[in-house]
Amino acid sequence: MLQIHNNLTKRKEPFVPIDPKNVRMYVCGMTVYDLCHLGHARVLVVFDVVYRYLRRVYGAEHVTYVRNVTDIDDKIIARANERGEKIEQLTEHFIAEMTRDADALGVLHPGEEPRATRHMSEIIDMIQTLVDKGYAYQAGKGDRADSLGDVYYDVSRFEHYGQLSGKNTDDLRAGARVEVDVAKQDPLDFVLWKSAKPGEPCWESPWGKGRPGWHIECSAMATCCLGNHFDIHGGGLDLQFPHHENEIAQSEAATGEKFVNVWMHNGFVRLDEEKMSKSLGNFFTIREVLEKYDAEVVRFFILNSHYRSPLNYSDKHLDEAKAALTTFYHALRGVTPVEGGNGQAYAVRFEAAMDDDFNTPEAIAVLFELAREINRLRGSDAQAVDRLAAELVRLGGCLGLLARDPEVFFQGRRPTEIQAGCASRTTTTHNAEVASGFPEAKIKILIEARTEARKNKDWAESDRIRDELAAQGIVLEDGGPQSTTWRWE
Repeated sequence: MLQIHNNLTKRKEPFVPIDPKNVRMYVCGMTVYDLCHLGHARVLVVFDVVYRYLRRVYGAEHVTYVRNVTDIDDKIIARANERGEKIEQLTEHFIAEMTRDADALGVLHPGEEPRATRHMSEIIDMIQTLVDKGYAYQAGKGDRADSLGDVYYDVSRFEHYGQLSGKNTDDLRAGARVEVDVAKQDPLDFVLWKSAKPGEPCWESPWGKGRPGWHIECSAMATCCLGNHFDIHGGGLDLQFPHHENEIAQSEAATGEKFVNVWMHNGFVRLDEEKMSKSLGNFFTIREVLEKYDAEVVRFFILNSHYRSPLNYSDKHLDEAKAALTTFYHALRGVTPVEGGNGQAYAVRFEAAMDDDFNTPEAIAVLFELAREINRLRGSDAQAVDRLAAELVRLGGCLGLLARDPEVFFQGRRPTEIQAGCASRTTTTHNAEVASGFPEAKIKILIEARTEARKNKDWAESDRIRDELAAQGIVLEDGGPQSTTWRWE
């Protein structure tokens, strides 16, 4: 049975969906004002695997996955002003770039991808409900002039504030810094509606023109798309407080129902033992990483660590991921996967690993054993090899891996050509012109010339051709006197 570590209870628990015929998951998506970085890649890939596995367990038609887009925010406004663009022009551009990166990483599209600006009526309705119930208040006449019209959530009214993060409100209050004339009644109160400032985008509301705070956007979009009470809410660990804590307070106060059963958070990506983030300026965009590494290598690198653990970025770890994927595709090279038999024991162990809080490193270990068995039987039991290969592809697919034809992996585009996504295993055509400008036809001619040189025992010529190809980043692999394949280094 699937068990998930629930950050709300701080323990691993059996996952029991509210409705097995409609398993519902919401994940906080991107604030679209810049290119996505590797931390965003981890969120995308981790919850893509959760989505894939839930579909495997409950059936694709019984899983609803919602990942929002924040398309109105202080940072978005600042970036649009900096670039001299309209908000909509900026956000459309970076939504397209985000989708391009997600597609390259093999991330399935969510069932719904709501945008904050398209749910303004639901956001305003939820704020009004909170005001009517006494959980929110509008800044009064004695408050700062630039805060007139702001609406705040009254944290003191919500008894269970801090239940997700484990933070104590008295400790938070003692450490808070608040301006003397601030419109808040309490330093912990947070904004639900911001009054309009000159030149900013705004919407009409009962409290005057303005725009929503970040936290209320997700509460409104999640309940609109999935209902007041749903199964799983996910996001990066940095969102646990205050964003997700505030979502719980808003949503449960507004609806009177429990908001979410299971809260999942993936760990940070770290560089030199420090969290990778835009605010620290120590981040790599997905686009920059894909200039050096194949997108499937990046995906494997992310999944080779448990989603709750820190992920330490380094070229060494990405090189190891590349070597691991090379091992899998070598096992699949030259075989024809055929469904049926032989792989059940591996599937049972793979599923046991995934049922244990989506333990992808253990699941990958099972794939390695399966690849080793394929290599052991190669040449002695072709039928068993083909069936085991089918199982390797099937199980790899649960992680979004091993979807390409091996020849496409070995001989297809180099990482410097930003990828539009993982090609299908059924793809048989390769790029006619490789990234270096070295034609594929020339590679084949040189391999044939080298095969002839080896046949004539002209080892000097054989070595010269190998060196010429190696200078282009092409590795030759000899399977026998008359059998040579090639791949990118």
